[in-house]
Amino acid sequence: MLQVLSSAWALLLGICLLLVGNGLQGTLLGVRGEIEGFSTFEMSIVMSAYFIGFLGGSRMAPQLIRRVGHVRVFAALASFISAVMILYPALPNMWVWILGRVIIGFCFSGVYVTAESWLNNAADNSNRGKALSLYMIVQMIGIISAQGLIQIGDPGGYEAFIIASILVSISFGPILLSISPTPAFDTTKPMTLRELMKISPLGCVGMFLLGGIFSAQFGMSAVYGATIGLSLTNLSLFIATFYIGALFLQYPLGWISDRMDRRFLIMGVAAVGGSAAVVGMMFGDQFSMLLVSAFVIGGMSNPLYSLLIAYTNDYLDHDDMAAASGGLVFINGLGAIAGPMITGWLMGDALLGPPGFFAFMAALLAVMAVYALYRTTQRAAIPVEETGSFTVMTPTSTPVAVEFAQEVAIEAELEEQEAQ
Repeated sequence: MLQVLSSAWALLLGICLLLVGNGLQGTLLGVRGEIEGFSTFEMSIVMSAYFIGFLGGSRMAPQLIRRVGHVRVFAALASFISAVMILYPALPNMWVWILGRVIIGFCFSGVYVTAESWLNNAADNSNRGKALSLYMIVQMIGIISAQGLIQIGDPGGYEAFIIASILVSISFGPILLSISPTPAFDTTKPMTLRELMKISPLGCVGMFLLGGIFSAQFGMSAVYGATIGLSLTNLSLFIATFYIGALFLQYPLGWISDRMDRRFLIMGVAAVGGSAAVVGMMFGDQFSMLLVSAFVIGGMSNPLYSLLIAYTNDYLDHDDMAAASGGLVFINGLGAIAGPMITGWLMGDALLGPPGFFAFMAALLAVMAVYALYRTTQRAAIPVEETGSFTVMTPTSTPVAVEFAQEVAIEAELEEQEAQ
């Protein structure tokens, strides 16, 4: 781990600052939208726009990199992010914010693709798994840290947005000044969705549902907190708790997944997460229960991303894993676009109100648990000793990071076979 840190510290520092800026702007918009008088549904459209841009960026960024190179793409997209963050408070209009969120989603996706390909190039077979783990930890630390910065400036003013913009501007300094060579870039053409669905129905359905669950957390948790009147301190703690749960529970669940039928683990994890969402829906007026609910939901839903990829890999040859990863990320992105809008609709006064935030996640997690149980009746389980290794991933990962994870899983499996 220290070897990876010493060789890629500039890249990891830049990624951490990027995640701080991204996490801060998402929370700020949720609070600022309440101050500006936007309805919950209007804010849900704004939040969904990010995932539209992110999905588009993950498909188009590789073409941009091949055309003009990593450095130019990274610098240009990061500059756009910094500029849009300052425009938010200057132009508090729903349509301007929607356009800004599409641009920011597109740019962040392209920046992540660039940074992840750099990191993959900096790693080798001996430390690739450690590099990926460190990258995921840095991502979580960045998002959690962002929630503490929300209290520095007044969300009704400019200061907090300027801080987010500065963090993004600073982030690409360490990366662009790093001595790391520019890597050759190539990505695998995604497997068709029909082929992927035939190979792993649970992987596809689970990824689509998980896209909605994660985007509701990432996009609507600030809107929910502002709607129920949480103070800035409590709001930042509530949002951070989702990611603290993910940080603590990823590795224990990964260890368990390598030792049992993953379908039953997916079912159990989804059921526990759905139950926690029901608790949040019923006891949302008690802040301590909100934190418990957020910790369990985050701790269950984020590892599901890695679990579903690992489960799908169990039915793939090594040569097909990279192609499948692009399809899974695309399916997840489709679900993510719909998540905030449906959540905002449910949170409307005519329907469930604020509890609709938890009701949406509870419903999707319940569907996933039931479908996982159904899939256990459709084909026999693969023996545990023949399954691949669990590799930690987050739902914010691009196809490049998922391919990176596939390489780690393949290497771990080959090492295990050699040892045997």
